[in-house]
Amino acid sequence: MRPARRGLVDGQTALVAALLALLLAVLVLPPLYLLLQGAVTDAAGALTTRNFATALGGRLFLDSLVNTVLFAAGSAALALVVGTVTAWIVERTNTPLKGLAYLTTVISLGTPYVLYVGAWLLLLGKAGPINQLWREWTGGFDPLINVYSLPGMILVEGLLWSPLVFLLIGASLRSFNPELEEAARMSGAGLWRTIRRITLGLSLPAMLALAMLVFIRAFEAFEVPALVGMPGRVYVLTTDIYQTMRSMPPDFGSASAFSVIMLAIVLVLLLFYGRLSRHAERFATVTGKGFRAKRLDIGWLRWPAAAILLVNFLVLLAVPIAMLVWASLLPFYQPLSRRALGLLTIANYRTVFAAEFLPLALNTVLVGLAAASAVILLTLFASWLSVRRAPGGWLAERLAMAPLVFPGIVLGVAVMQIFLRVPIPIYGTLWILIWAFIISYLPYGMRYSASGMLQIHRELEEVAAISGASPLTRLRRIVAPLLGPSLLAGWLFIFLLAARALSLPILLAGPRSQTMAVAMYDLWSNGQGTELAALGLLWTGLMTLIAVIFYMLTRRSAAGAAHN
Repeated sequence: MRPARRGLVDGQTALVAALLALLLAVLVLPPLYLLLQGAVTDAAGALTTRNFATALGGRLFLDSLVNTVLFAAGSAALALVVGTVTAWIVERTNTPLKGLAYLTTVISLGTPYVLYVGAWLLLLGKAGPINQLWREWTGGFDPLINVYSLPGMILVEGLLWSPLVFLLIGASLRSFNPELEEAARMSGAGLWRTIRRITLGLSLPAMLALAMLVFIRAFEAFEVPALVGMPGRVYVLTTDIYQTMRSMPPDFGSASAFSVIMLAIVLVLLLFYGRLSRHAERFATVTGKGFRAKRLDIGWLRWPAAAILLVNFLVLLAVPIAMLVWASLLPFYQPLSRRALGLLTIANYRTVFAAEFLPLALNTVLVGLAAASAVILLTLFASWLSVRRAPGGWLAERLAMAPLVFPGIVLGVAVMQIFLRVPIPIYGTLWILIWAFIISYLPYGMRYSASGMLQIHRELEEVAAISGASPLTRLRRIVAPLLGPSLLAGWLFIFLLAARALSLPILLAGPRSQTMAVAMYDLWSNGQGTELAALGLLWTGLMTLIAVIFYMLTRRSAAGAAHN
């Protein structure tokens, strides 16, 4: 390539990097700045430490902090155990019924958090079938399970995250070199010792990193603390921030101080997570031609293992869905009985179709479409510049990953303050939701785009460059088509996250910009659990259909890319 041409190409790339970094900075930095400013100023704009004194001075803060840590740790431990056991059975053994695990995971991706938590509350609540059978058996009045407690919160949150652990641990175990396990068995090690010393030992870094990730996400969680913890008077940091914002008048200073404290804690946790992730390559086992996928023959133990998969399917999917179906067919919720069978009706479904839920569905789909598309487009450029080590690529990557430190409820507080101060009339509209979702999901899009970009050898672009193609032409004609499967997978994941999220819309949505998650939360809060069940089942069916269609498109795109 001639020097003049090379200079032009480098100039174009640098211009793209500068424009992208500027756009990402406009998205990411103002929420952080205004959050910090709100925490250290009073209503008149004068510097003060009163907001932090109010947040830290009460005994309730320590109680909430302890509850948050216990809740996050317990949820991460439960999710890790359930997800890891399921993943090992599915990926490393010859156990039947593996399809149940994948079916559970796919449907769970399309189930809103509010609906899933509501199903568990119907199952484990005081009027639920478990406590009902307990009272009939013992003749007492006290329930066997008090779900509105810290252990109840841990149970629901841990089960909520176990499908994601299954997916991520399963990907690691799927690429595990079986020769190491075979060598251990040939040396006289039994099955359990092989699992403990070889499989789990080599998977330990990935498991620890994943445990830290789930701990962080549970630390930031809002749905379970709001639906389960608040009725039981078990408060965590996210519900403290929410209640501060819902007070009359809203206390932005204290909410900002709470948010900054939570932001600092999450940042420290993310640093630990980064260190755990960086050292995982030391335990790599796939090296060269020696790798071949093979599963362990566990003999008669495959039937107990199949029973575990069946129980996992029943607990995580079949029983909660059955509870929702039962509730959706009743005029008001009541336990299963012969008398209740005579009350079955489809009136709730007629109410859902007659009510103004169609605009809410359209709002949710529009927000998800816009946010997912914008995130994938931005992270396509950011990952391309970063992986190819273009000038300014490192800055684009750092800015795109920075929102990881923002819990959803904290980002909601920050974005709210931006558009209460900036004279742009989008507060209470769909645009503010799209803006907030783009910021929140940039790191997820970056992970999908960058992981796919690493698999595309730069020689393809170098050949095109020699032929005279500009950087943007190479990106459009070569990189983007080959990156299609990763981009589609990332788009679907972000769309489903936006369709299920509650912590951002509950603070930012206006009367005409509510999403389906907010509507479901309102139905549950108003005691309309039967209508929530009917609406949620229809919405879950739609989201599951979208997930299946995009999964098929992703596989077809991947097959086409491999063929080409």
